[in-house]
Amino acid sequence: MFSKILIANRGEIAIRVIRACKEMGIATVAVFSEADRDALHVSLADESYCIGPGPAQKSYLNMAAIVTVAKGCGAQAIHPGYGLLSENSTFAKLCEDNGIRFIGAPCEVMDRMGDKDAARRTMREAGVPVIPGCDLVPTLADARREAAAIGYPLLIKARAGGGGRGIRRVNVEGELEPAFYSAAAEAQSAFGDGALYMEKLLTHVKHIEMQLLCDAFGNVLCLGERDCSMQRKNQKILEESPAVCVTAELRAQLTAATVLAAKTVGYLGAGTIEYLLTQEGQFYFMEMNTRLQVEHPVTEMVTGVDLVKWQIRIASGQELTVRQEDVRMEDHAIECRINAEDPAHDFRPSCGTIRLLHVPGGPWVRFDTALYQGYTIPPFYDSMIAKLIVSARTRAEAIRKMQAALCEMVVEGVEHNAQTHIDLLCEPAFLDGTYTTDYLAKRNA
Repeated sequence: MFSKILIANRGEIAIRVIRACKEMGIATVAVFSEADRDALHVSLADESYCIGPGPAQKSYLNMAAIVTVAKGCGAQAIHPGYGLLSENSTFAKLCEDNGIRFIGAPCEVMDRMGDKDAARRTMREAGVPVIPGCDLVPTLADARREAAAIGYPLLIKARAGGGGRGIRRVNVEGELEPAFYSAAAEAQSAFGDGALYMEKLLTHVKHIEMQLLCDAFGNVLCLGERDCSMQRKNQKILEESPAVCVTAELRAQLTAATVLAAKTVGYLGAGTIEYLLTQEGQFYFMEMNTRLQVEHPVTEMVTGVDLVKWQIRIASGQELTVRQEDVRMEDHAIECRINAEDPAHDFRPSCGTIRLLHVPGGPWVRFDTALYQGYTIPPFYDSMIAKLIVSARTRAEAIRKMQAALCEMVVEGVEHNAQTHIDLLCEPAFLDGTYTTDYLAKRNA
């Protein structure tokens, strides 16, 4: 087991990893930007080092600076959290070249599955159902030809990255040209890769993801599903587990496909396979996330398996002791992403100093955050400031528990979206579990 780990991230996920390390008896090292000098993860870690100015490009994405700190302080491994460098194979290779273990997927798997076009082909060859579509379309002429074969409506999607960037919906042929060029430009700007492919647009579908843990001994563990269908502009807002729409029979099919996918690519560590599920019960591979997910706590709450600790154990060479037959999903968990944004002004990001903070509590209520009273939220990073997670014996109880927890939460000093979540939890389509990925877009149209 490692004796010291550097956490190459910030905010609530850095704190989540620090806490797991402390419980395992592992010393922690934080890195921070000048804008994060007063951040909570800096004070919670055993050691902390400044690696650059506020913008992430000059600090948290500065690979050389992070590796230099890790070597200088004697860290044996680096945990990247999610986002930032978590799916950067160049960084993972740099770590390994410097004798530092990268707590994540192997470089070759990140490259293979991070290229969404290559991932589609890999899954198709393995026999995992993929969304009808085409491979890369280098030119507009190629896109027009393939679009005619696929049929409208369709989605243009970036080969690289994620987070909803580089995705455009095309309803009719006349929308194809501007969508093609704007998607390519956005993908190039966000990921340095403007390559695109296209898929048939499946409507009224569920976004279902399956959580994986894989060790170096060939063991593959699938920890059930999460329903991530409540989305705004392709961004997840709220997640729950298990999914109302997934029967025991369908869960077995999804588990088998997910295990097959993981074994096909030789996966290692924690990862997620994302699917689209039609109303007829047919599921299609969408993509693989070769990292920890923002919404991993709902799986932890339902199964009792600590994903971060297992990431660390697997990276250190330990074998999984949890078997598939041990996995139980007896409770129901819900996660709400609390963002510093103004719902009254198109969810514009909000910055400021936290004047008053009251964290909701009670049995089976979890509040993952880096906030504290007096903390000033800097303008350089993602707007998510907390994750509120609850679990209960039934879904109805979990909904009521989340409503109560949201009402109890107090964050003064910035605008936030707690009331939006309270409203969503009362929506008939959420209460009966029939909401789909296009639900909010249609409701707000």
